[in-house]
Amino acid sequence: MKLKDEMKAYQTRWAEVDAVIAEERRSASLELRWQQLNAACAMAIGLGLSQQKSDESEVFERWAKLKENAASRQSKV
Repeated sequence: MKLKDEMKAYQTRWAEVDAVIAEERRSASLELRWQQLNAACAMAIGLGLSQQKSDESEVFERWAKLKENAASRQSKV
């Protein structure tokens, strides 16, 4: 078998694998996705990659900015 044919066969196999993975993702239940998200969050926390927790005032300031932006956009319409 020529190298070109081997490469085409390799690409074809991986395309089939990608199709199976894409179908699994489409058919995944909400419960499974939630478990996967929780696992990813737990891993990030375990590795020390989680963000610093904001204090309450920062959260309120962000919400205030979001509300202002939303109100200004609605008034322009």
